[in-house]
Amino acid sequence: MMNKKLFFLLFGIISASVSFLLYKHANPVMQHVDFRLKDNRFLLRGAIRPGDDVVIVAIDYRSIKNIGRWPWSRETTGKLVENLSGYYGAKVVALDIVFSEKQNDSADIALAKSISRSGNVVMGYFFREEKGENASGRIPAELEKSRIKLLRIAEGTESIPVRELNGIDTNIPLIASSANDFGFFNSFPDSDGLYRRSVLVLMFNGELFPSLALEALSSYLGSDIMIDIKKWGVDSLFIGDVMLTPREDGAMSLNYYGHAGTFRTISAEQIINKRLPHDALRGKICLIGATEMGIYDLRPMPFDATFPGVENHATMIANVLEKRSLKYDSITSEMEIACITALPLLLAALLAFVPGSFAGMGMLAAFTLSFALFNYQMFNLFFRDITILYPLVGMALTYIGCEAWRNLVVQRKGRQLKKAFSSYVSPDLVKQIERDPDKLVLGGEQRELTILFSDIRGFTTVSESLNPQELVTLLNEYLTPMTRIVLDEQGTLDKFIGDAVMAIYNAPLDVPGHAAHACSTAIRMLEELKLLNRGFQVRGMNAIDIGIGINTGAAVVGNMGADIRFDYTAIGDAVNLASRLEGLNKFYGTHILASEDTRNLVNDARFVFREVDLVRVKGKHKPVLIYELMIENFEILERFKEGLGSYRRQEFETARGIFTDIADRYGDGPSRLYRDRCSEYLETPPGAEWEGIYTAKSK
Repeated sequence: MMNKKLFFLLFGIISASVSFLLYKHANPVMQHVDFRLKDNRFLLRGAIRPGDDVVIVAIDYRSIKNIGRWPWSRETTGKLVENLSGYYGAKVVALDIVFSEKQNDSADIALAKSISRSGNVVMGYFFREEKGENASGRIPAELEKSRIKLLRIAEGTESIPVRELNGIDTNIPLIASSANDFGFFNSFPDSDGLYRRSVLVLMFNGELFPSLALEALSSYLGSDIMIDIKKWGVDSLFIGDVMLTPREDGAMSLNYYGHAGTFRTISAEQIINKRLPHDALRGKICLIGATEMGIYDLRPMPFDATFPGVENHATMIANVLEKRSLKYDSITSEMEIACITALPLLLAALLAFVPGSFAGMGMLAAFTLSFALFNYQMFNLFFRDITILYPLVGMALTYIGCEAWRNLVVQRKGRQLKKAFSSYVSPDLVKQIERDPDKLVLGGEQRELTILFSDIRGFTTVSESLNPQELVTLLNEYLTPMTRIVLDEQGTLDKFIGDAVMAIYNAPLDVPGHAAHACSTAIRMLEELKLLNRGFQVRGMNAIDIGIGINTGAAVVGNMGADIRFDYTAIGDAVNLASRLEGLNKFYGTHILASEDTRNLVNDARFVFREVDLVRVKGKHKPVLIYELMIENFEILERFKEGLGSYRRQEFETARGIFTDIADRYGDGPSRLYRDRCSEYLETPPGAEWEGIYTAKSK
């Protein structure tokens, strides 16, 4: 089965791909959700105060009440315009109003003269989808000068993906001829009906024209508009040294300041009747537009469902002047794609290491919160309009796929392995197997193991004195605590062979210090045996004794057997040697024998070893240095070592004396054996080629 981490990474790749395709081919429903998620950034940030450069001159309730119902006479409107420019010193006056029909000659002339005398008026007009009665297919003469003339079009560009409209409602020629410049005041909502963008340029009759806000800004900065066109659309827009960052279609995302009325707003009545201090508006951009309910077109936006259109123009101008416009350029697009593709992959990689579904849910929550915080900071501090929905979709799909795999495959496999291993592996190892079944190599692997064999001495004699029921009871009472000790020491119970126990350490999972765990198991087994024997003697039963062999080495471990039955076990020379060492206990009169490899791995003051012999066990040519793991009589160690040295130097008389003394005083099994060997060698000395190696003739 493919590694779990690779599967998780595969889910991350699939999720990132699906999310990217949805991002590139978003349907309206998903766009609506993404819009609303991004709107929450405004609500979270709250209202902020715009600068003082932009002022709204409102045709509001106060103006209607004091001057009269709208529309006013053109003489009154002319007075409003002239007072703004002359008396109050406004630098630019932009009219979010169109005078598309005649009133009367005197009124129209009066307004035209006021506009002409002001010399700083940008007038508005309106493009239509359908051709109107004024649409002759030609650009009106008064609009010719507002046409964007500075265009840099990349080689190979066949068309400009800017919205093109066919009709136009412009001002009557008499009034239009007096204006300084012109800009359209069209705006288009997103697919959910909310306004989030300002349209900077539109195409009419094959030419590009600026919006009212863009033209007012151009007049205010005293520079012409220049646009870079690439194959994909509008790349950048400049007014002198000021750079705007529109989208490909020529629209700019608006960074709204707050609800309606957030901009400095002055009643038109105050301007007409000169109720403000002189020069109160000097150097400002003044936008004249309706805010009185019922006479202005509503522009619902994230902050407010009844937002005046004139404030949309004000927001665009203030965004540019304050360098707060929301950026959606190539860098923003690359950041979006990076989030959409990288976050699912990173989440998948981390989910592969978490232990379960709850931890995975926490990881998903942490990722979601981190991305939301990142997205908000990019919006609030760097004004980048990064999508929210599609990275979240990718992360959600990754989590669902990975957790489904974890629950349906990995944890199911873990539960199966738990059931299989729980009876012969320690609870801690079972938990690790259940959390990460892929750590287990059931098909077979070679690894370093420590193997322990224990066996009841003279079990045949013991069994002959008991009836079958008593024999089973004895074995159960003996094997139950011994098994518990193996599991407590993180060992794996390999098998019972009659009265014998075989345990392995460092499989199926890694167990640091596995040799020491095996030695601790052996000592605890002997301690437990003392308690068992007391109970047996109370019941009139014979005490039992055991021998234990321990070896460390490379072995093959895995599921082995036939198609109808498998057994997780270990095989190899290292296993055979552990079994031979267990059998040698009877020969040496010891309880625990360990190999040199095990002795070298155990650096723990709890364990005391003494070198016992250099033995060539049955079935192996190379001799093995064996040690006894001692449990008592530690004071004989130096004396025994001295005797062993004399023995190997063929000083058999001296060695026999030392071993006889130890054997008589302590009843030490190895000392009795060496005493007898020395006696034999004194009678029949070994040859010159003698190396002190004993060859075992039985298993």
